[in-house]
Amino acid sequence: MIVFNYVASFALLAIGFYCTVTQRNLIKICIGLGLVDYGVNLLIVSVGFNAGGTAPIWTIRELTRQSFFVDPIPQALTLTSIVIGACTTAMTLSLIIKLKEQYNTLDTSEIRRLRG
Repeated sequence: MIVFNYVASFALLAIGFYCTVTQRNLIKICIGLGLVDYGVNLLIVSVGFNAGGTAPIWTIRELTRQSFFVDPIPQALTLTSIVIGACTTAMTLSLIIKLKEQYNTLDTSEIRRLRG
């Protein structure tokens, strides 16, 4: 099961980088960047996974030497990354809207040519 998470995260990373590098449409580039963000989030959560681990919520009486917890740091990093990714995507889409208003196109080669 965990191998599937690694394969899926690397597939999302590869598809996202491919979209970012090969596409000329700004919306498709933004979608590619989102896929890269999702792939990284899945990879971070998969690295922090422990089979059979429990949530790291305990009291002093419940804590024993045999206690096996899931690492909470990757989960906290992923939550932070999700918020940053949403803000970055919103900012990117607002810049794309302004570029569409200014140049009347979403093609990066046309925008580069019209720069003047």
